Amino acid sequence: MQGQPKADGHTSQRVKVAITYCASCGYEPQTLALASALMQEFVYDLASIELIPWTDGTFDVVVDGDLVHSMLREGGFPEHSTIIQAVRERLVH
Repeated sequence: MQGQPKADGHTSQRVKVAITYCASCGYEPQTLALASALMQEFVYDLASIELIPWTDGTFDVVVDGDLVHSMLREGGFPEHSTIIQAVRERLVH
């Protein structure tokens, strides 16, 4: 899928982000804050941000099919800058 034309006339691939979060744990504020940070940073470069309510203390972030953060693996919530960098890396490829 092609992205929106940029000011210089070029297009880029748009990136899909999925955030799976533990709804019963009250992780909605962290989920919405990350989604908001991504929307503000990338505006037209995101194809979608999917929010997936789950259970079991989950907070996973997948960027274009690659798991870039897992609460189980890394512990805690991701820094927004880490996820933003992961999206940026996919935009340049």
